[in-house]
Amino acid sequence: MRVLVTGGAGYIGAVVARELEQSGHRIWILDNFSTGRKEVQAVLRSPGVEWAEGDLADAAGLEKLLRQERFDACVHLAGSARVEESMTRPDLYYRNNVRHGMTLLDALARFGVRRVVFSSTAAVYGTPEEAPIEESHPTNPTNTYGETKLAFERMLHWYHRSGGPGFIALRYFNAAGAATDALLGEAHDPESHLIPNLLAAAATGSTAKLFGEDYPTPDGTCIRDYVHVEDLAQAHRLAMELLERESRGEAVNLGRGRGYSVREVIQAVERVTGRALKVETHPRRAGDPPILVASRAKAKALLNWTPERSDLETIVQTAWSWQRKRHAAAG
Repeated sequence: MRVLVTGGAGYIGAVVARELEQSGHRIWILDNFSTGRKEVQAVLRSPGVEWAEGDLADAAGLEKLLRQERFDACVHLAGSARVEESMTRPDLYYRNNVRHGMTLLDALARFGVRRVVFSSTAAVYGTPEEAPIEESHPTNPTNTYGETKLAFERMLHWYHRSGGPGFIALRYFNAAGAATDALLGEAHDPESHLIPNLLAAAATGSTAKLFGEDYPTPDGTCIRDYVHVEDLAQAHRLAMELLERESRGEAVNLGRGRGYSVREVIQAVERVTGRALKVETHPRRAGDPPILVASRAKAKALLNWTPERSDLETIVQTAWSWQRKRHAAAG
């Protein structure tokens, strides 16, 4: 298929774009590089990949691209995705994730693009009432980021109901790890995710921060469901190929179905790096639920998706290899 990938220069988007291209699809990556990295272009450089620097806010530019290329599908990963920032800049998140998302969806519908795979989040559930979390769990976001992702999911639903594109919204739990060849990985600025921050502390000897050790969990620290970024990429391809066969309007969790505590992640980082971490304990962060673990039954049944790289050791090892290679290249 001819596929538009929005946000394809980002951490997850780049790995998704490569998965699609390596599976024989023709890819056009649209990114404004506000958070995506231009060096990704050197990795995603092949006859099956085209680049278009642009912004979803530019309705005219978007329509020109859609008119010229006549896409079969869109994988939509562009948007703002930092929980803490979303609470201080709700305007930014409603603008990027909802208003600009609507600009995209209107254009896709107008130019006959019948398939949308959307990068959503487990943040749509808020503080869960049970674990593992199934897709039927109530959605009650506790931050603007989750609220705006849910708003776009609902938009997809009603557009689909009225004859618009079929869609699958993929609700990620904790995306982690790096490409197994260490060519693509996580490099946010600032970095807010646990594993890259722990690895940075291991590399530099700096102090890592642990937020909360009094949760109702076996070791007192939060438990999260980590899923390898290449497993996520495979799920996007499977979702897109399912939509090629039949029209759907679905939300699907993406997680391993098994959680790890912060203490377990710290121990895994120490094993992989061979370095003891200095850890500084801080109070809980507001809004952090004790346990977030996915049910992956629907992903297995609908997509035949099994996360093959999402054991904690593989996630940490690939992230460490990526980080070391990137630092070595930087000198």
